[in-house]
Amino acid sequence: MGFNLGKRRDGTADPRREGAPLRRGWTTGACATAAAKAAATALLTGRFPDPVEITLPRGETPAFALAREKLNEGEALAAIVKDAGDDPDVTHGAEVWARVRWLSPGCGLVFRAGEGVGTVTKAGLPIPPGEPAINPVPRQMIRAELEALCAAHDRALDAEVTVGVTDGARLAERTWNGRLGILGGLSILGTTGIVHPFSCSAWIHSIHRGIDVARAERVGHVVGATGSTSEAAARRLYPDLPVISYLDMGDFAGGLLKYLRRHPVERLTIAGGFAKLAKLADGALDLHSGRSQVDLGFLAELARKAGADDALDRAIRGANTAKEALDLSAAAGLDIAALVGARALGTVREALRGAPVAPEVVVVDRVGHVIAHAS
Repeated sequence: MGFNLGKRRDGTADPRREGAPLRRGWTTGACATAAAKAAATALLTGRFPDPVEITLPRGETPAFALAREKLNEGEALAAIVKDAGDDPDVTHGAEVWARVRWLSPGCGLVFRAGEGVGTVTKAGLPIPPGEPAINPVPRQMIRAELEALCAAHDRALDAEVTVGVTDGARLAERTWNGRLGILGGLSILGTTGIVHPFSCSAWIHSIHRGIDVARAERVGHVVGATGSTSEAAARRLYPDLPVISYLDMGDFAGGLLKYLRRHPVERLTIAGGFAKLAKLADGALDLHSGRSQVDLGFLAELARKAGADDALDRAIRGANTAKEALDLSAAAGLDIAALVGARALGTVREALRGAPVAPEVVVVDRVGHVIAHAS
């Protein structure tokens, strides 16, 4: 999974920042299905349908224009340029292609990873190790379209479908694939065929798959970090942890904790900046700035418990940011970071509801120094 907030791959502004309505797009799985159908149709009829229409799992029937097509003896290739709508997706504008060639009778349908599509190398994902990183639903979509085509031409489905993404290996560097053991390129994803702008569910799904991989690899300690600075701090604390231990939790503490409640690991470290963890300490499980805010009154109450006087209480309540509240407290000799860490740990334990997970919370400042460690 990879998000590129602020600007799209084509350099245009993210419309979420402009107040414009958000437009849906298409998954890489939908694009691969359309490309495979167009290529198979050309093999059967000698002509590429353009646009090519497919049926999505929920019955929608979008049509896709072809960006490239090539028909040779015994094989055909078609390509679609992915439109992710207004989702900040690293694959927006990428060329997704499929090459189809016939196989000997009885071979059935075989999937291959073309250039730019990764190969699964670790257990715990929906696709077993050794297979191309084409997820189950895109495989089902491609199979359904090609079975219908072959049936209409009185032919058994014995074909090799190779799916690729132009420049996919470079794009994959901006996703989670390397950590999950998907090497060499991107994953072909999608459960509905439709990309919903800035899908929180997609991010949470990636967190869940990261936990699955860690469990499958018998990794007993995972780290959920709110960002790169806090992750780097955790790496310094635990230099021997494997890369798959680190989960890109982002703002979705709840998504991480609720999944661990049902699929526990032995040990959990939550690492984050002071402001994010102040919200967690106050009971928020979604730490995004658009969905929860730092309560300066809550921080003032914590400072009171640490010995703050009336003047400091007023100063914290009137602070501009959580950092200013932290700095004011530190100047007064009060360690409210430790109190935030302890209260955040309480929220984590409450969310885990007795699951056999030993949690801890690491609070870091803006330059990555650990300023509190609650366990």
